[in-house]
Amino acid sequence: MAFPSAPSALWSVSVLTVLFTAAVHSNIVYDDDPLQPVTSDETVSVGGTVTLTCRVAESDNSSLQWSNTAQQTLYFGEKRALRDNRIQLHRSTSTELSITIADVQLSDEGEYTCSIFTMPVRTARATVTVLGVPGKPQISGFENAVPEGGKVTLTCISTGSKPPARLIWYRGDQELEGRPDVVEPVPDDPTYNVSSELTLEVSRSDDNALITCAVDHPSLAPGDKRSEQALRVLYSPEVVISPENNLPREGEKFFLQCLGNGNPEPTSYMWEKKDGELPPLAKVDGAFLRFEMLNKSDNGVYLCQVDNGIGNNQGEYTLLVQDAAENIADPTAMLTSSGVDHAVIGGVVAVIVFILLCLLIVLGRYLIRHKGTYLTHEAKGSDDAPDADTAIINAEGGHSGAEDKKEYFI
Repeated sequence: MAFPSAPSALWSVSVLTVLFTAAVHSNIVYDDDPLQPVTSDETVSVGGTVTLTCRVAESDNSSLQWSNTAQQTLYFGEKRALRDNRIQLHRSTSTELSITIADVQLSDEGEYTCSIFTMPVRTARATVTVLGVPGKPQISGFENAVPEGGKVTLTCISTGSKPPARLIWYRGDQELEGRPDVVEPVPDDPTYNVSSELTLEVSRSDDNALITCAVDHPSLAPGDKRSEQALRVLYSPEVVISPENNLPREGEKFFLQCLGNGNPEPTSYMWEKKDGELPPLAKVDGAFLRFEMLNKSDNGVYLCQVDNGIGNNQGEYTLLVQDAAENIADPTAMLTSSGVDHAVIGGVVAVIVFILLCLLIVLGRYLIRHKGTYLTHEAKGSDDAPDADTAIINAEGGHSGAEDKKEYFI
């Protein structure tokens, strides 16, 4: 029986197809087979590039082949079989066939087959997992400021992730615990939308605090995709009265400033003097209370009440006017000057005491010597005198005694 003639290439492809089909459905396992191809599973993100490598330990000059998930031949040795410019030959040797797939899409996910056309045909499979990259998270639910002590609920949504992303809340660098993520599959798409809610009871310390929603996903590096929302909290003012200086003097100009820290900024300031009226020369100028000329009668406690529409509060300041003649220089300078004066006075007193001690020592020695000389002269006059009167006369008039006395003083 004669067969109709056919192109040799078509005959070869038919034979290969038959052999490949038989190998795919075969349960034969080749242990320690040097011709058994080896490959590995790969994971790639959407838009990335994946490399598929197939190797054999030894070569018998048979060609290696890569096929896609639909069993379409991609490369047969160095020859391109499918017209897809995203797929390129990476390396082709007698023992290796590597190809790359660029701009990977979710539809490229699946099982790829590497075959070597020996007898029988040997195959290996590589599963390509394509990660759907999640979109940048979006935070909503905090369009308006919230009064202090109130609650706010924030919602964070990220779309297009595969597998589903995980959402993490932060206040500054501190991780917060939100409600469990809600995962919703996208119709006619293998990706997911993920949402999370966070409820906070806010205080004035939360004003301008940054709340962050970050996406955790294997396709992203930590911190790659995150969104921030600054909290705005309304709270009543805290009031502090600040004086122009800490030592107001009688007869000088002076002012007090009322500082109200609140959100929003204070809109109303009210000044009064506790247990009395404001002094006649004190003028109210919004947040300032100005004194044209201080007087002792201005002493007292001054109150400033502040209102910002959210609430009101008041501060107080005790004014104590100093006498004009008092030395009210800088307290630090006064302390320093006083210390220097004390040191100088102490040094002078020590010198005076030393001089007085020296004078007392010299004077004492002089008196002791003078007294000894007097007694000696008196005794000389009494040696030859028969009575006391004669001894005194001899002592005062004796020539040798006068010379001794003169020599002593010289």
